[in-house]
Amino acid sequence: MRNKFLALLTMLSLPIFAMAEDKLSSGDTAWMIVATAFVMLMTPAGLALFYGGMTRSKNVLNTMGMSLIAFAIGTLIWVIAGYSIAFGDGDFIGTGKILLSGITDKSLSGTIPELLFVAFQGTFAAIAVAIASGSMIERVKFSTFTIFSALWILVVYAPITHWAWGGGTTLNFGEMDFAGGTVVHINAGIAGFVVAMILGNRKGYGTIAMKPFSPVLAVLGSSLLWFGWFGFNAGSEVAADGVAGNAFLVTNVAAALGVIGWLIAEYIVYKTPTLIGGASGAVAGLVAITPASGSTDVIGAIIIGLVGGMLGFVGVSKLKKIFKVDDSLDAFWVHGLVGIWGSIATALFIAPYLKADNYALGTQMLAQFKAIGLTVVYSSIMTAIIFFISSALTGGGRVDEETEFKGLDEATHGEKAMNL
Repeated sequence: MRNKFLALLTMLSLPIFAMAEDKLSSGDTAWMIVATAFVMLMTPAGLALFYGGMTRSKNVLNTMGMSLIAFAIGTLIWVIAGYSIAFGDGDFIGTGKILLSGITDKSLSGTIPELLFVAFQGTFAAIAVAIASGSMIERVKFSTFTIFSALWILVVYAPITHWAWGGGTTLNFGEMDFAGGTVVHINAGIAGFVVAMILGNRKGYGTIAMKPFSPVLAVLGSSLLWFGWFGFNAGSEVAADGVAGNAFLVTNVAAALGVIGWLIAEYIVYKTPTLIGGASGAVAGLVAITPASGSTDVIGAIIIGLVGGMLGFVGVSKLKKIFKVDDSLDAFWVHGLVGIWGSIATALFIAPYLKADNYALGTQMLAQFKAIGLTVVYSSIMTAIIFFISSALTGGGRVDEETEFKGLDEATHGEKAMNL
């Protein structure tokens, strides 16, 4: 009798086990809640402190405020229409999910609630436009940047996201971008560089010293970015599994090698390994590993991070002088240039245990270059158009000379970073 009861119980349980594969995973959901919180920390805390520490003392609050307003505006725009454009149905752009229409607490994205996926992806949109702010600080109007942030997420970030991740087929070339090397970093780096060219250089750029307010804050900010990046990369697996664990490990390794690479290059050239350099190297290593974090191994991470740190230093110390564009906090060189390296390296350093049997390096490399080229061209053109519109709506995008001389903290916000 007992055996019959056990057999009956087993039979009744089978449909439950079969159905479980198509249901919400509490483990994946718990991890993604944590990962989303990690990435949220990156913008109004990590990036704000990193950028704030590297700007001049009279513009610290304004610089940090750009990260704060980018996160606030980005969150609003994302739930209104950004998510629909990025992940709605459609080829060129997505549609059908304006104001998250049709999404309920029962809706799933894979094994997690779609509402949680909306929140996770929204943090990416916010930090992308915040990264771009680093190229234009100390001279762009706060009002102009606010309008620019909203338009840029809708017109530039969301469509590129749709082509890479959201189901758009015509402009998806089969690129490998696990966590946003192209979607976030190249895209934001190019956007910042274009706006910096339109605004023109800061007064005194190249002739007077523009010393950072606080290397201490910059190091703290980079450390918070490093911490948050675990959610950024490992969270992009959208599951608590082996690939997420792999992404977590290689992210940490590449960041460490980014620090080492930058400081080695800095010591060779200047004989002074600075903490600003070390902090920047960490970010460069993190940027470089982002697209490859779901596909490379530790050996790949060491190479990608080391080269990323060195390349970031070369961009900031040498190439920037050749281009003569006042990219205030080097957003293009650390995110755009290093992001391009990371995208190329993704095709080169695939872990043997993650490589498909039919993988062809030449085919994949061509796909990477096509995606990079599309992002550079589209982001450049549309960013310029959006910035001109934002400038027209605010009576010009650049602050007047008196405001720039006085500093945007007091002139715009009526505050000082430190009241001594």
